[in-house]
Amino acid sequence: MTPRTTRTARAPACASTALQGPPPGPAADRHRTGRHLRGHPGALARIKAARAADAKKAQAKAATSGKRTTTVSDAPHRKAECALRDHPTLGRWLKQHPTTGRLSINAAKVTAEARLDGKYLLATSDPDLSAEDVALGYKNLLEAEHAFRTMKSTLDLRPVYHRLDERIHAHVLLCWLALLLIRVAERRTEQTWPKIATELGRIHQVTLTGPAGSLQQTTRITDTQAKLFTNCGVPLPPKMSGLKTPE
Repeated sequence: MTPRTTRTARAPACASTALQGPPPGPAADRHRTGRHLRGHPGALARIKAARAADAKKAQAKAATSGKRTTTVSDAPHRKAECALRDHPTLGRWLKQHPTTGRLSINAAKVTAEARLDGKYLLATSDPDLSAEDVALGYKNLLEAEHAFRTMKSTLDLRPVYHRLDERIHAHVLLCWLALLLIRVAERRTEQTWPKIATELGRIHQVTLTGPAGSLQQTTRITDTQAKLFTNCGVPLPPKMSGLKTPE
């Protein structure tokens, strides 16, 4: 059996802007943990309030009827606690009292997890790789998987509506070239492709027609759009073009 080596690395900034979302780090991990923990006090308080309300109703009913207070069924509240405890995300921050079975936030677990903010564990079968090399290889894997998703969704690599081999090859080649242009644009502008496409999609060209002829006018280019053109090495579209005069 090949031995596996575990490397611990601090999550670096994304090597490529092709990866969506903010780069991982301590702040992002703390934000995610805080978002999970914010729901616990409210859920635990609701279970506690419901249990107390049932007990109060039972006492009021016994006082009205003159009978001895009966034992209130705790099954609905235990079911709610079990659902919260077994939750795949929220349950990890809870602990259960060994005798009463009541749930509470595990402060020790929260503190222990906080020490790992901004870090992740990667296992490799090559003991000679450094933590940086393992992390870089993992990032490259994510980038390759993102490239395949882009080709299948954004560039419509599939389905292929061609029958001849040369047309299928041409279709795949065009998709690959389009993906290459996307990656070049992302690296040169340091922005993701959806942001680039959204910003450049606001540029329009209208045709103006009058007695003197017709011409095509481009909407005003903003500073952000002009910076995208400059970083990609593409000349700005002309403000006026296609002037035609009547015969």
